[in-house]
Amino acid sequence: MPLMLTAQHEGRKGSYYAFWGYNRSDYPTSDIYFSGAGYDFTLHNVVAADAPTPFDGFTTYFNPNLFSIPQFNLHAGYFIQDNLSLSIGWDHMKYVMVPDQASHITGSISPQVSSPSFTINPAYVGNYNNTPFMIASKDFLQYEHTDGFNYASVELEHYRPLWSPGIGKLELEWMNGLGIGIVVPRSDVRLFTLGRNNYWNLAGAGASLKTGLRLNLTKLLFFEATAKGGYTNLWDVHTTGQSGDHAEQRIWFGEIYGALGFSFGRKK
Repeated sequence: MPLMLTAQHEGRKGSYYAFWGYNRSDYPTSDIYFSGAGYDFTLHNVVAADAPTPFDGFTTYFNPNLFSIPQFNLHAGYFIQDNLSLSIGWDHMKYVMVPDQASHITGSISPQVSSPSFTINPAYVGNYNNTPFMIASKDFLQYEHTDGFNYASVELEHYRPLWSPGIGKLELEWMNGLGIGIVVPRSDVRLFTLGRNNYWNLAGAGASLKTGLRLNLTKLLFFEATAKGGYTNLWDVHTTGQSGDHAEQRIWFGEIYGALGFSFGRKK
């Protein structure tokens, strides 16, 4: 059957779309800088992973009260040309530092830390210069963005038709896009046993690139499978909840997601 590369795009300018899906994410190692009264140090090459919710059908993923708990993607867009759209989106990823891992540390830790002051395990007191260090989860550090590592972005996408059988609006497209955004994590941190599940805050910003396939099933319904990679700079991660305590981190991320979407206002 012949390819139809032009007709399928006609009539999309001025239309809208929205989709909801779920993701898996991955992170290379990164350095985390911690600062507060009595301490100033960096943990090097920290290993972390995502935290997907096991698929349980209607218990979580299709439960209207719980379906936002897994790692999800919510996007809405507007076609400024038949093959070009502008969208806003919320990528709810999760980032969990692997507990009890070997690392290296640079900086200093005093016997009394934070404000109001708190006496820590004396085994961690000292000055360090890229010193081998075990990150103990029991009394040194637990660190995660599980509700979540939220990347809110504005993205520009270009669509190129790949295949169409000439039946209705059935068509496979190749999509490429780029975006910029902010990072709004909810960071659950325990440092020297101090900490809490903090409130969401504007912690940093980032940029991303993506590529994927969109299968238009009908004029209204489509499925999208996408891979995305990005860089984020977090300059204000909330940690213990006490005055002056914070962390800084630069996180690269890779993400894949599948989503089901709907189009509105398409003319043809």
